[in-house]
Amino acid sequence: MASTTPADYSFGTLLCALRRGAGLSQEDLAHASGVSVRTLSNLEQGRSRGPQRRTVRALAKALGLDAAGARELEEAASAGRPRTTGTTVATAPDVPAPALTSEPTVTASAPDLLPRAPRGFHGRTGELAALTRATAGEAPVCLVVGPAGVGKTALVLHWARHDPTGLADGRLYADLRGFSNTGEPTTVEVLREFLAALGVPDERIPHAENAAAAMFRSLAADRQLLVVLDNARDAEQVRPLLPGGDRCVTVVTSRHRLAALIVTDTAHPLALDVLTPQDATALLARILGTDRIDAEPAAALRLAALCGGLPLALRVTAARLAGRPSWTLAAMADELADETRRLALLDLEDTGVRAALHLTLRQLPEQVRHLFAALGRHPGSHVDRYTAASLAATDPTTAETALEHLATAHLVTETAPGRWAMHDLVRLYARGLDAHPDTLKRVLDHYITTATAAVAAAEPGSEDCFPLPADFLTPTAVRQFGDRAAAVAWFTAERDNLTQAIAGADTARLHERTWRIVMTMWPLIVWRVRDGWAPLLQTALAAARADADEHGEACVLNMLGWVLTEEDRPPEALVHLEAAHALAAHAGDAFAEANALIVLAMAQAALGDLDQAATSCERAADLARQIGDRRIERLATQHLARHQADAGQWHQALTTATDALELDGWPEVTDIPHILLLVITGEALVGLGRYDEGTAQLDLAAREAELAGYDDGALRALAALLRAAPEEGVQARYEAALARLTTQV
Repeated sequence: MASTTPADYSFGTLLCALRRGAGLSQEDLAHASGVSVRTLSNLEQGRSRGPQRRTVRALAKALGLDAAGARELEEAASAGRPRTTGTTVATAPDVPAPALTSEPTVTASAPDLLPRAPRGFHGRTGELAALTRATAGEAPVCLVVGPAGVGKTALVLHWARHDPTGLADGRLYADLRGFSNTGEPTTVEVLREFLAALGVPDERIPHAENAAAAMFRSLAADRQLLVVLDNARDAEQVRPLLPGGDRCVTVVTSRHRLAALIVTDTAHPLALDVLTPQDATALLARILGTDRIDAEPAAALRLAALCGGLPLALRVTAARLAGRPSWTLAAMADELADETRRLALLDLEDTGVRAALHLTLRQLPEQVRHLFAALGRHPGSHVDRYTAASLAATDPTTAETALEHLATAHLVTETAPGRWAMHDLVRLYARGLDAHPDTLKRVLDHYITTATAAVAAAEPGSEDCFPLPADFLTPTAVRQFGDRAAAVAWFTAERDNLTQAIAGADTARLHERTWRIVMTMWPLIVWRVRDGWAPLLQTALAAARADADEHGEACVLNMLGWVLTEEDRPPEALVHLEAAHALAAHAGDAFAEANALIVLAMAQAALGDLDQAATSCERAADLARQIGDRRIERLATQHLARHQADAGQWHQALTTATDALELDGWPEVTDIPHILLLVITGEALVGLGRYDEGTAQLDLAAREAELAGYDDGALRALAALLRAAPEEGVQARYEAALARLTTQV
C-alpha cells in the first residue's frame, strides 16, 4: 500500500499513523513483524528515534507497504539515527525530554497494548451489555469470572475493541498468567510495560514494586485509560495494578471469583456461563461455515450438548472437523458420545479442556484437590455437604469449605443453597483422577443411612426392612430430619441422585447395596406410586437374587407386586406376590409373610376376588397378633376395611375401619394408613346414608392428605367427596391435587 502520511512526520508519528490506518494494534504489529511490543511503544512515543534498517524492513512488510511507503518509512528512521556512535539518541524538537524533577510527559500517541480481537466470536449480547453497564461510573472495576474455557478473554477483548467510548488516552493489557504453565509475570514487570507504554523512559521507571505502582497510579490519575488484567489468580495479584483517578476503567478476568476485590474495591462481578445451544451452534457455523451446520442441524445441536456449551470445547471440536471435511457432524457426535474418549477428543496439541482444568486445579490446596477427585466418583448430579463428606471421608464442615474453594474456582456451581453440581466435562475430568477405591461404597452407604433416617422421620414406628451390609462404611456424620416435611423434602430433592446411585451400584456389581437403596425409597414410592417405579424395582430384584438374600428378595417382590397392582397390572403382580409370600413362609418370617399377604390381597381384589382378598387380610392380621406387631395389624385391618367397602359391605367396613383407627391410638403424626382409614370411614358413612358425617370425614381425610403432601390420598378422598357432594370448591381441590401428582417426578 502507498502511504498518504506527509514525509516530514517523525518516525514514531508516521509509524503510529500507518499502524492505525492498517487497523492493527501494537500487539498485532509486534506479532506480524517480530518486533517486541515494548520496542514499538518506544518508537511510537519517540523515545527510540532511529531503528535499524532490518527493523524498518520488518515493519514495512508487516504493514503491507509498497516500495514508496517502505522508502518513506526508512527515510524517517534514517533522520532519527544518531550521526556518531556511542552518543545518546537525540531528543526530537516536537517531543521534549522530560525533566527529572517533574512527572514524565506523554506524547499525543495513545498506547494500545490490547491483543487482536478474537476471530469467530458470536453471541454474548447480554453479557456484552452487562459489561458495558458494569464499567460505567467512577473508576469502575469489573470482574469477568467463569470456568476455564468459557471465553472470558474473548468476551473482554471483543468488547474492548468495539464498545468502549471516551477512553481516549490508551488501552493497556497484561496477561497475568494466573493459570498458566509458563509462570506468572512479576508485578514490577507488568508495571514496567504499562509505564513504558505511557511514555516513561526505561531509566525513569522505578525498580521497586511500590514505587512503580505509585508512579502508574499518578500517571493514570488524569487520564482516561482502559486497563485489562487478564487471567488473574487472586485479588493480591491485581491490586497493585489498579490505576488511580476516577476516569480509568479496569476489567479483570479470572477463573476465581475474587470476592476480595468486591470488598476492597467495589468491583462489579460478571459471571460468564456456557453458551446456549443456539449460540453454540452459531459458533460452530462461524468456524465450519453455515452450509455444513445447516446440512445437519440436529447433529450440530448434539455436538453443542456434548461440548456442554463450553466455547473452548466447541472450538476444538470445530478444529477437528475443519481438518476432516469428509466427516459428518453426526460422526463426530458419535465419537464424542463415548465418555471414555470425550476429553481426549477435546484436546488439540497443547490446547484443550483437560489442560485448562489441570491448570485450574493445581492452584488449589491438596485437600480441595482430594475432594474434587472424590466428586468424580459420585454417581449423581448434585452433592450437599454430607454427601461430599462421605465421598472424601471427612466431616461436613471441612467438605463444605472445600466445596466453596471449588465453587470459587468455578469447578463446581452452587445451584441452590447448599447444593453443588459439576459441568459434565468437569465431571469427566474428575472421574479420571485417582480416588480412594472405597469412595463409591462410602457414598452409597451415606445414601442408605440418610434415607433410613428420613424414613424414620417420615413414617415413625416403621420397621427396618433389612440389616446393613457386612462391609458397611459408617459415615462421619448423618443428616437429621426434624419432621416429616423435612424428610419428604429430602426425598423429593434427592430422588434423581438416589436413582443414579442405584444405577452406579448396579454397574459396579455392588448388589448388596443396590437393592437396599431401592428399598429405603419406599415412602417415596408410596407417595408417588404411579411414577413408573417398576423398572427400578426389577433392578433391585435382580440385585437381591445376585446377593442371595431371600429376605431382601421377598421385600422387593412385595413392593414390586404392589406397584404393578397400582399400575393396573394385577396378573403380573400376582406372580411376584405369591413368590414373596412363599419365600416369607419358608423362612418362617411372620412379619414378612403378613406384609406379603396384605399386598397379595390387593392383587386378588384387583382381579375381582374380594372374598379371597378379605381372607388374606384376616390371615395377615392374625399373624401380626401372634408376633405382637400392632402396626402391621392396623395395616392389615385397614386393607380389610378397604375390600369390604369395595364390596359394598358398609357396616362391616365402618366397624373394621373404626377398630383400626383405635389400634395404638392416634399416631404422633398423620400417616398414610390413618388418612386411608378416614377415607374408608367417610365412604362407609355415605354408603349408610349418613351424608353429613361421611362428607365431613372425607373432607378431613383430604385436608390431612393435602397437609402431609400425600396427593394420591388427597385424590382418593376428594374423588369420594365429589361422588357424595359435587361442589365447585371440591372440584378445584381435586384438579389441583391431580396436577401436583402428574407434574411431580
